[in-house]
Amino acid sequence: MSLVFPHTFVPWFRAVAPYIHAYRGKTFVVALAGEAIAAGKLNTFVQDLSILHAMGLKLVLVHGFRPQVTEQLAAKGHVSRYARGIRITDPVALDAAQEAAGQLRFEIEAAFSQGLPNTPMANSTVRVVSGNFLTARPVGIVDGVDFMNSGLVRRVDQFAIRRAIESGALVLLSPFGFSPTGEAFNLTMEDVATATAVALQADKLVFMTEIAGIRENQDDPESAIDTEMALADARRLLETLPTPTQPSDTAFYLRYCVKACESGVERSHILPYATDGALLLEVFTHDGVGTMVVDEKLESLREAGSDDVGGILQLIEPFERDGTLVRRERKEIERDIEYYSVVEHDGIIFGCAALYPYPEARTAEMAALTVSPLSQGQGDGERLLKRIEQRARAAGHESLFVLTTRTMHWFIKRGFVPVDPEWLPEARKRKYNWDRRSQVLVKRLISA
Repeated sequence: MSLVFPHTFVPWFRAVAPYIHAYRGKTFVVALAGEAIAAGKLNTFVQDLSILHAMGLKLVLVHGFRPQVTEQLAAKGHVSRYARGIRITDPVALDAAQEAAGQLRFEIEAAFSQGLPNTPMANSTVRVVSGNFLTARPVGIVDGVDFMNSGLVRRVDQFAIRRAIESGALVLLSPFGFSPTGEAFNLTMEDVATATAVALQADKLVFMTEIAGIRENQDDPESAIDTEMALADARRLLETLPTPTQPSDTAFYLRYCVKACESGVERSHILPYATDGALLLEVFTHDGVGTMVVDEKLESLREAGSDDVGGILQLIEPFERDGTLVRRERKEIERDIEYYSVVEHDGIIFGCAALYPYPEARTAEMAALTVSPLSQGQGDGERLLKRIEQRARAAGHESLFVLTTRTMHWFIKRGFVPVDPEWLPEARKRKYNWDRRSQVLVKRLISA
């Protein structure tokens, strides 16, 4: 084994482990655009889904087939017709859609059956279940346009789907539905995926799409991707965008993400299928690779509770090991947990700080200020400092002090001034480690 490999793999695996624990048993509805299959991305995508399945996630896969239907129609000498971004499904288009759906279902089931050695599919067993889980209704005539056999989801048999995924199967849905009288309707992948996610109250709805995500600046096509959008911000953006007519339009997938979150789905994502491993990167890294829409910001700053002790220990342990922080035993943190504030993102703690009061001296100590290397530079340290200052003021303290050996300049920039250790309250002075020679810095607190 390479001497470098353990030094990269082990920290990476430890960083990923909290996500594995957090998502075990969760339900994901994943929608794969037909364009991704046409681009040859099916096999690697199926391998990534198999990894999630092996980790205990409950999965529903919805495939699209827009380019495949268009190809079938072209082979028949028939022209594709759209209105309001929806295919007009005449009898010829309905036949083409049925042929495309059957072929794609065959290809997807075959991909899950490969079990190729030396790949993530090695020795994997993913049972794929399909069925008539969807009841549909016609789009009808809109603005004088008869959509014929184009339909919308009327009902999702969430109980049958739930039984299948609870048994360990992966449910595969094609964008087809049937009326109570047996009439077939061509649906859209986006409608099927959203309706299914809402019916199941899924933990995530994921669109694997042609676009990289939602740009931070709509006027600049090269601007950075907005990796996390609050639902309110997504709604406001939709109001400013024109009605989408094709998948590359910004509002095309975003409107379904908003609808899902408004209907109880915790998170919805727009990911680029062109990025290798985009699904894994989105699920198992802090910032991901696409855009996530959430009902409220996932990152929260709050006071700690007893359930946070393990996360705090995991966060501060590397900094204790390299001498940045003074070592604290688990019993000490459990005893003092009420003093801690934490930054939590998606159930994982990325920052913490503690406020130890010395009421007899009208001062308090901020200790154990720590921010994970995965989120440093994003302002979490500032947010924790402000929260600790607020707590100190609320408790009536006139000053806040810290002891540090390596971050003196960071605190000085934020209003702290160095003082002699003799300044410390008597109770804290008795615990001062003169061998460590920590710098003492104090900030006067002015009541707001």
